[in-house]
Amino acid sequence: MPRTLIILALVVLTACSSREESGIRETNLKQLRNPSGTPEEFSIVPNKPLETPESFAQLPPPTPGGANRTDQTPLRDAVAALGGSPSRLDPQAGIGAGDQALVARASRFGRQPGIREDLAAEDQEFRERRSLFNWRLVPTDTYNRVYRSQRLDSYRALDAARRAGVLTPSAPPQ
Repeated sequence: MPRTLIILALVVLTACSSREESGIRETNLKQLRNPSGTPEEFSIVPNKPLETPESFAQLPPPTPGGANRTDQTPLRDAVAALGGSPSRLDPQAGIGAGDQALVARASRFGRQPGIREDLAAEDQEFRERRSLFNWRLVPTDTYNRVYRSQRLDSYRALDAARRAGVLTPSAPPQ
C-alpha cells in the first residue's frame, strides 16, 4: 500500500511540471519538437557552396560573430523563391513602401511598444488560471481545450451575417 501511494504522489508531481523559457513560463500548448532525442532529419542542412570572387577586393570586411556568406538563410531563400525581396527582411530596412499605408491605418490610434511581450504574459496568466484544477495524468495538447470558449463558430457567424442581410456568396459548405 505505501508503495502505491509513493508512485501516485510521483505521478501527481510530474503532472504539475512545466519549464521556463525566455523568462515566460511555457505550458506546452503545441508540441512541435522532436521528443525522441534523435536528430531531426529536416534540421540538418548543408552549408552553401564556397565561391571564389572575381576579385578579392570585392570581399566584405570580416565581422567577428556576424553571419558568414555560406550560412544557410532559409527564410530569405524562401522569400526569394516565392518572388519576394529578401532585403525586406532586414530590420534596418524599415517598413516597405507597399506596407506603409497599411501600418499607418493600423496604428492610427497609436501603437504600444512591447505589445508582444505583454500579450505573451497575459496569455500565460490566462492559461495558468484556466489550468489551475485542470491537470491530467497523461500529457496532452492543451491549446484547443484552454481556448475552447473563445473559438469562433463560423456557421453561427455566417447565419448572423445572413440574418443581417450581408451577402455571403463564398460561404463555406456545411
